[in-house]
Amino acid sequence: MPDIAFVNGRFLPWKDATVSIDDRGFQFGDGVYEVIRTYRGVPFELAAHLARLERSAKELNLIQPYSRVKWTQWIQQGLSQAGYQEAKVYIQITRGMAPRDHAFPLGISPTVVMTIRELHPLSVQIRQDGVTARTCDDLRWGRCDIKSVNLLGNVLAREEARKAGVFEAILVKDGLVTEGSLSNVMAIQSGTVVTAPEGPRILSGVTRTMVLELARKEEIPVEERFLSLEALYGADEVFLTGTTLEVLGVVRIDGNTIGSGRPGSITKTLAARWSILTG
Repeated sequence: MPDIAFVNGRFLPWKDATVSIDDRGFQFGDGVYEVIRTYRGVPFELAAHLARLERSAKELNLIQPYSRVKWTQWIQQGLSQAGYQEAKVYIQITRGMAPRDHAFPLGISPTVVMTIRELHPLSVQIRQDGVTARTCDDLRWGRCDIKSVNLLGNVLAREEARKAGVFEAILVKDGLVTEGSLSNVMAIQSGTVVTAPEGPRILSGVTRTMVLELARKEEIPVEERFLSLEALYGADEVFLTGTTLEVLGVVRIDGNTIGSGRPGSITKTLAARWSILTG
C-alpha cells in the first residue's frame, strides 16, 4: 500500500510531488495546515478538522481553495488509493507562489498539498506506563490559535524533549502552562480536569474539545484556566490529548513524579471512554 501525495488538485507519484522555491509557505511560513487521522479507514471528526482549517485560513486572509464537500471527496479518494486502515492525513494551504516580498502578492492562487501516510499508533505498553515530559519556554508567536505552518517554536521545544530523552515538551509562558509542543495538556486537581482556556495562547485541539465533553458526560468537573508550573508538578494526574496521542498519561515532568507515578484513575477513565468512542 502506498503513501499518497496530492498537489494542487492532482494525485501524483511521491517523487514528483514538489512545490516552487518561491512558494510563500517555504519563504515565510505563510500558510496553514491540518492533521486528520482515521480509524479503520474512516476519517475521525472530519467536519471539525475542516472547520478549523477554514478558520485558520480565514484568520490569515488565505483563499480556501475547496469546499468541505470537495475536501471530503479528495480525502476519501486519497484514502481509497492508500488503502491504510490507520492513516494520517496532512493538509497544507499556503498563499501561493510569488517573488519574495513580505506584503501579500496580488493575483496568485494558493498552493494546496495533501499527504496520506500510514499511522502507527502508540503501543499498549506506553499507554499503560505513561510518558515523561520536560518544560520549555513558550517562544511561539502571539496567535497560537491559528494552525499555522510557522512551527519553529514547537520544533525547538521538541528538540529539547528529544535531547532530554522524554516524550513531550510542555510549554510555559510567563510562569503559566499553555500546552505541549504537539499536544494539549490537562491536569487533575482534586477530581477536576484543569486545562488552559481557548484563546490566542493555545491551539484548541479537536481531541481536546471531545475529551472535555467526555469528562462532563462522566460528571467530572472541568475548569478552563491556566495552571502555574508549581501546580502542574503538584497535580494528582497529568495527561496529554491530541489527534495521534488520544489520551496519554504523563507520569514525570522535569524529574518530578506526578501523583503515584502511573496514569491515574481519571486519565484511565477518559482513555477508556475515548476507546469506546472511536471503537
